[in-house]
Amino acid sequence: MISSSRKHPVVSAAIFLSLPLLFWIGCSSWHYTVSEKSDIAFYQPPQTTQLLDNPDPGRPRNIILCIGDGMGTNQIALARQAAAGAAGRLWMERMPYTALVSTHNVRGEVTDSAAAITAILCGIKTRNDRLGQDEKGVNWISLPQRLRSDGCRLGVVVTSAITHATPAGMAAHVPNRDLEARIAEQMFDARIDVLLGGGRKYWLPDSEPEGFRADRRNLLAEAQRAGYTLVRNQQQLQAVEQGRVLGLFQAEALTTLPPEPSLQEMTQAALRILTNSKPEKPFFLLIEGSQIDWACHANQEEVCIRQTLLFDLAVREALNYAAADKQTLVLVTADHETGELTLSGGSLKPNLMKAHWSSKNHSAAQVALFAFGPGAEQFTGVLDNTEISRRIAHLLGIEDFPKTLPKKRAAAQSTSIQMASILSN
Repeated sequence: MISSSRKHPVVSAAIFLSLPLLFWIGCSSWHYTVSEKSDIAFYQPPQTTQLLDNPDPGRPRNIILCIGDGMGTNQIALARQAAAGAAGRLWMERMPYTALVSTHNVRGEVTDSAAAITAILCGIKTRNDRLGQDEKGVNWISLPQRLRSDGCRLGVVVTSAITHATPAGMAAHVPNRDLEARIAEQMFDARIDVLLGGGRKYWLPDSEPEGFRADRRNLLAEAQRAGYTLVRNQQQLQAVEQGRVLGLFQAEALTTLPPEPSLQEMTQAALRILTNSKPEKPFFLLIEGSQIDWACHANQEEVCIRQTLLFDLAVREALNYAAADKQTLVLVTADHETGELTLSGGSLKPNLMKAHWSSKNHSAAQVALFAFGPGAEQFTGVLDNTEISRRIAHLLGIEDFPKTLPKKRAAAQSTSIQMASILSN
């Protein structure tokens, strides 16, 4: 490198002079600094460690499933230490019923998010990368899809692209989670009532500046014609009271910083819209703290803390709603643990135990599940992740679950996937 610089001094000088510009471009695209990524001044922990009083046992009407991607028990403990102290609690930790959940995939391997959400929502094991399909490629209906057939309204609130693995599990049936343009079509075709997060590029043709789609479809325009209200900022989101809403606030993942709506604010909006739209119908809402996982992959404990606390405030909104409604079951869990995080004595800062990362990958560790609301007592002990949707279905009186997708629909989806693959090459 040194000899190359000597041979091309003009090029080297140009690169050197451009570094500040490149740095500014990189920072401006994400809108935050290192200090902002670790700031937790926004968080207000519970004033008490007492468990919440659970509503009377019974059949829930609404389901709110909150998933902290990559959030193991030590990620929770690390965030608690930082925000509430060793003797404090996070909001999720005040939920009265708890379980441990096994997360391995169909081959007994460490899971990825695609196999995990397929297990959680479809009730069946599969291999990594598959969404809504078993290991042989057979499509299985997700519980939200099954509920939709009975008129249930659906919502998705995430800090990733809404076509990322976990949110895609609501409606996608694809052999590979990376087929995000195809996943966008399936999310749109499913007519999910509220979609809030990132991933605008997968809804736009590649002729657009932010677009990715090789088939030149503009799914945003199609969604608007289908009756969706499109929102692109916090103010527009706050103004919507009901109806179908599609809010994509970045081309890909969210920055999780203002002026974007926070995960908590998106959760508030989703609950308001789902409640006001066809109030006679129940709803199923999926909330994901997507970027806990990314912080753990990078072994960044302070970013992990911040993302966990952002997620916990969304959980607080769900709990507040459920406590007032008394007909809503709230479940908080993770798809897997990331980073093999352990905690030891010592202190990086006051009240914070020392974090040790053993890897930058997912692990086989069991994850916690917290439950509140009618039926919460069914979620205790040691569970397999496939039992989550199975137990919800049992609570709701649904007998035909898990079940495969009807062959005609499966064949139509397979043809569409093949065409999408051809068009993207």
